[in-house]
Amino acid sequence: MNRFIFLSALMLATPALAESDLSFEIVSTVPRPVVTQIVGAGVLDEITYIGTVAAGNEVSLGFPLSGTLVERRVDLGALVFKGDELARLDPKDFQAELRSAQAGVLVAETNLGAAQQAANRATELATRGVDSITRQEDAQRALVAAQAGLEQAQANLARAQDKLDLGILRAPQDGVITGAFLDTGASVSQGLEVLRLASTDEREAVVDVSEQGLADLDIGMRFDVALVANPNSTTTATLFRIDPVAESTTRTRRAHFLLSSPPQEFRFGALVQMNAIADDALVVSVPYDAVLTQNGTSAVWLVSRAQNTVSLQPVTLGARFGDRVRVTKGIAVGDEVVLRGIHSLHEGQNIGRSMSQ
Repeated sequence: MNRFIFLSALMLATPALAESDLSFEIVSTVPRPVVTQIVGAGVLDEITYIGTVAAGNEVSLGFPLSGTLVERRVDLGALVFKGDELARLDPKDFQAELRSAQAGVLVAETNLGAAQQAANRATELATRGVDSITRQEDAQRALVAAQAGLEQAQANLARAQDKLDLGILRAPQDGVITGAFLDTGASVSQGLEVLRLASTDEREAVVDVSEQGLADLDIGMRFDVALVANPNSTTTATLFRIDPVAESTTRTRRAHFLLSSPPQEFRFGALVQMNAIADDALVVSVPYDAVLTQNGTSAVWLVSRAQNTVSLQPVTLGARFGDRVRVTKGIAVGDEVVLRGIHSLHEGQNIGRSMSQ
């Protein structure tokens, strides 16, 4: 009786097991929908910035000595030329020191003349045998000391003259005054910034870029640049520097673009729109979550639309920027990579169309 019941149960279960195997086979062959991304697709459209025209070379100007500011000849925004007088310290103290040094030179010259006469007389008397050689040597030593005294007095005079000249602040180059920090009557200490001068020879555009946005930027990339106020005024720019430290509040980093022969309308502070120029030098980057790391090796799932399958492609990673990472080797612009579900795929698996994220 028990044997009959077992055989009956086995006969009833056999069709169910066959149906289950068939269902598994059907499910496994159904193309799996995936979320993918074309590497570099739409990147140029996204690399568009609003920047500000700034000076390529900006210097701080101050006095190398202390004093009282009695005159400031320029204001903010003034156009100056190399050698122009910009500001002046009170010259009274320097003039007094100069007069003292001039008097010191006069005294030293008189002492040198007297020492020269004494040395000549001692030499003559020693030659005639009237005076001793010792007196002659003493006179010669006094002459050497007088010559050294004159040189010292002349050095003091030159130093006093330099101080008087250094009390006048002159423009070291052509440019525009972009900062004025002290007014007439202010006490100036040595090295204190009085004015800031921006050179007009080189101009740049500066843009504050998020950490994630830096993934698509690389030194040497070129941009078309147009004035926001006048789109017909255009030029090109090249990315030449990215500040290594992020701004403390916004966590953005400043990118510097050198403007190529900008028109006069590109004045300091003007807003410009910048668009990346299409070329073959696009930076390859992917979301960091799309990278599969196994046994210290990084890879991404690469899609082959000819067979609608995926294959694991080893890649070499570069710097990480926020939630994106650069890929220096392994994939190229135009490749399609899987973004979601990377841990549940297997080599050669059939996939369907790409779904939106």
